[in-house]
Amino acid sequence: MGSEKRWYLFAYDVREPKRLKSVSKILEGYGIRVQYSLFRCRLTPRELERLRWELSRVMLSEDALMVVGLCSQCADRVHTTGCSHAWDSEFSTFEIV
Repeated sequence: MGSEKRWYLFAYDVREPKRLKSVSKILEGYGIRVQYSLFRCRLTPRELERLRWELSRVMLSEDALMVVGLCSQCADRVHTTGCSHAWDSEFSTFEIV
């Protein structure tokens, strides 16, 4: 339904260190760091909208953000090395109410 969670990859390039730290901190609240500027997040559509809004308040037009939604079949085909979390596992994040 509308509140079903789905995997997303967030990749970013932020040019200023203070904003970079803020973007990273926001994403840490929603997902798990896969690489330095790449996070994976399992989100409902509402959580995705909230996260994009939070990032838009920090990032400037000179910064870059790429969000890639993964269908369940695509997420099942993701192969990683050096990542300690399985893609099908739930993980702890905080929830803003």
